This record gives sequence, structure tokens and C-alpha cells, in this order.
Amino acid sequence: MLAPQITEDWSSDWWDQAACRDGRGGLTKVFFSEELQDIAQAKAICARCPVIEPCLAGAIARRERWGVWGGQLFLNGKVLTDKRRRGRPPKNSRAEDQLPEVPIPITLKERIVFRTAS
Repeated sequence: MLAPQITEDWSSDWWDQAACRDGRGGLTKVFFSEELQDIAQAKAICARCPVIEPCLAGAIARRERWGVWGGQLFLNGKVLTDKRRRGRPPKNSRAEDQLPEVPIPITLKERIVFRTAS
């Protein structure tokens, strides 16, 4: 299988099929939030999106600064492997703080730079 064509053309056919595109920008705050529940919601939307692969490929090519793209959380052009709430970490992890894991398409795995949260 060939890698998806990476393009900056946001009017391309794949963008019209994106699950996050509501035509009003109503989901923008969910995809660019610092709140774990918003990030989890964005990742869940991506997980069932039919165009997750070209979305993620474009985000990698553009080195997106932040936000959820193609089911992955970006910060400074890298994919965060985990994220925690602000402030002091709890002694016991909470189930609601666990972000859903969205698989990375095999054609893109070697192109991703990962970053662990501090």
C-alpha cells in the first residue's frame, strides 16, 4: 500500500469527509483544549473518522504545533505519548484521566516523532 498523498489543500475530498468538520468550527475548542476530557472526546471522534490517515499524515508533514490530529495529540510538532492534569499528580491514577489510544496507521509509524509528557 502506498503512503497517502500529503497535501496542504484543505478543500481536498478527504477533508470533506472528516468527522470533525461540522461547517461551523464548533469542535475547535475540543480539538485544541488542555482538558483531558476534551482531548479524550477529540480522540474518540478521530477513532471513528474515515479519513484519519490523511489527516495524521498532513499533521506530521506540517509539524503541527498542538492539538489532536488524526487521533494523536501533538505538542510542538511531536506526538505526546501521555498527558496528565495540571498540578500535582494524584497518588492513585484515575480512570477518567486515561486517554483513549488510537492506533497509528502502519504507513505512518516510522514518520512520527514521539514526546513523553513531563
